Amino acid sequence: MRRALLLPLVLALSLGGAFAQTFTSQTHEPRVEMAWNRYRSYEDLSAALRRLVEAYPRFVALSSIGKSSQGRDLWLVTVTNPDTGADTAKAAIWIDGNIHGNEVQGGDACLYTIWYLMEYYGRIESVTRLVDQRTFYILPVVNPDGRAAWFGSPNNAHSARSGQKPTDEDRDGAFDEDGYDDLDGDGEITEMRKLSPEGDMIEHPDDPRVLVRAPRGKPGKYLLLGSEGVDNDGDGKVNEDPPGGYDLNRNWPGDWQPEYAQYGAGDYPLSHPESRAIAEFLIGHANVAGFQSYHNAGGMILRGPGAKEREEAYPAADIAVYDAIGKSGEEMLPFYRYMVIWKDLYSVHGGEVTWAYEDLGILAMTNELWSSSQIANRAGEDEAPRADGVDPRYQWMARERAEREEVDRLLLGEPYAPWKEVDHPTYGKIEVGGFRRMYGRVAPAWMIEEMLHRNAAFTLFHASEMPRPEIESVETLSLGGGLFRVDLAVANPHLIPTITARAAQKKIGRRDLAEFLGDGIEVVAGGTIEGRLHERFVPVEKVPSRLWFPNGLGSHARLRVRWIVSGTGTVRVAYDAERGGRVEREVRLGE
Repeated sequence: MRRALLLPLVLALSLGGAFAQTFTSQTHEPRVEMAWNRYRSYEDLSAALRRLVEAYPRFVALSSIGKSSQGRDLWLVTVTNPDTGADTAKAAIWIDGNIHGNEVQGGDACLYTIWYLMEYYGRIESVTRLVDQRTFYILPVVNPDGRAAWFGSPNNAHSARSGQKPTDEDRDGAFDEDGYDDLDGDGEITEMRKLSPEGDMIEHPDDPRVLVRAPRGKPGKYLLLGSEGVDNDGDGKVNEDPPGGYDLNRNWPGDWQPEYAQYGAGDYPLSHPESRAIAEFLIGHANVAGFQSYHNAGGMILRGPGAKEREEAYPAADIAVYDAIGKSGEEMLPFYRYMVIWKDLYSVHGGEVTWAYEDLGILAMTNELWSSSQIANRAGEDEAPRADGVDPRYQWMARERAEREEVDRLLLGEPYAPWKEVDHPTYGKIEVGGFRRMYGRVAPAWMIEEMLHRNAAFTLFHASEMPRPEIESVETLSLGGGLFRVDLAVANPHLIPTITARAAQKKIGRRDLAEFLGDGIEVVAGGTIEGRLHERFVPVEKVPSRLWFPNGLGSHARLRVRWIVSGTGTVRVAYDAERGGRVEREVRLGE
């Protein structure tokens, strides 16, 4: 296992190094100029996709695989070289982003990946090889309605996460009737606070912009009233039923749980048009061997399971592959940690990547793009510095204070909206202010490109480790009497097997096939060659020309097969993997 873990790390560093070199020292004019210091609205991102299709019609195809709840297209981009085979004939990686409307950099990471593949095709050998030998199915925006809402209306960093189909979240018979309200008209949803003798919050002693809990035994000054909003429906609550109210990343068949057990799950698995369209595409494309989803934030590389009780669905062989890719990702992505969803984050039922692995047998990962630790250069720090005089329960504020100080030095106060007095119909005189939506969950403009590139490089490494069988040798030997022995050696030099252990366990997809083809040639026997020092031929009982392998070719694995045939002429031997492609070779018997 030491070799299996070391090899992908070396490959990742070399591959990532090649990408980093071009990223930091571009010496040519880009074929398609695109700015990577801003985030794009749904409309702008759609226009950028069309520009890439127009610039690279040979390699890039754009299609809509469905419509969102509000009728927006779910744009899918297919990238491959059609001259080297159809997209479905190659191992493919599925890449998506922005399943939560506010997690906008996921869409831009997908766009960057497409742009980078085309920009450096023919310029960097590793990129050219990927486009020639692999297929990329890239859906930048899983939740186009949420993205449109986040850009198009006042929001904070966390709002517009949901899809935008009207939902009665507070179960009062009305739909989306009490959302956020921009009380000061600045286009942002910040926080509300009120001076009150009943208050339990005080200004942070080192940063009056921030409120912290008053120490025990000392009076407070402010009531913190939540995000900007009013009681639109007169029920005594504020912001309790904003647009949407469900979670597209809880709506997948894998370990789906009803609403009472998992908030946002929907009425049933794939009840939303976005998740259903993606599921139908993936089920119809059995060549997908890798899966990468871009979220935000926190700097994480996540794998399943989403719940502790699902651990048994993850065989040790697949975990070893996950670990090798994840650990390589930590090397390529400073400030990111490789983690297990339920163990290191929180439990998720009905998640997209857990469904992709547990039900489809595809090695699937989530990257939580951006870590605010990058601002303060705090890689690897787990403990917050102590803050004297602050309630021990709120010591984490000290760590945030250090980060805010660094933000002030680097961003010069841009993310912060100063407290401003406004009249509230229920609370009277209050103040609104705090951090704007472009702080916390998304990288600042001048750090966007590095974030996109590092994550794209990691995903391309993931794609490079998808299976691709290679014929090592075909040996023939005359046995006399018109009989010949034909030995085929085939290998998978990549980390991901042609059939994951989970897929084999659940009998997902077609078995791999080694095949002998030759007109007028009789196959007398066929089977595998076992053993290294002492070879042993293990023939099959039926249809010896077609040898099936339910476990496929494993990680960095090799197998040998043998046919005993009668006759002369030109023949072909082949190895066909549903998730790795088909390779074959022609030989001549009986010259």
